[in-house]
Amino acid sequence: MESILDHVIAKYNYWIYVVLMMIGFYAMIGKRNLVKKLLGMNIFQTAIILFFISTGAKKGGSIPILDKYAALQGQVDVNQVVNPLPHVLMLTAIVVGVSVTGVALAVMQRIYRKYGTLEEDEILHKIENE
Repeated sequence: MESILDHVIAKYNYWIYVVLMMIGFYAMIGKRNLVKKLLGMNIFQTAIILFFISTGAKKGGSIPILDKYAALQGQVDVNQVVNPLPHVLMLTAIVVGVSVTGVALAVMQRIYRKYGTLEEDEILHKIENE
């Protein structure tokens, strides 16, 4: 019988993703600086992207470039081919994430120019006193 530790070690990559997600989640919820919140969001997003990429991987799987005639005749074993969909979707997620980060940094720059700080509590205090 395999022990629980063997199962944990066998799926170490999933534990890494969970740890990264929790670090990112803590940074988004626990920190008061907007840059640190954005950094936490990026760490969280990276963990999700790594998780989805790992779900699309197969041991011994071949690349998803097939001969269309062999595929139409049913000569391709789909269990031996890696599914490209998670990789393509995560490539799109990376592009969207970079765009969101850029827009967030631009908004933070405007906030800093107006309020002189990026600390959430100080910004809220200045907004209440206006």
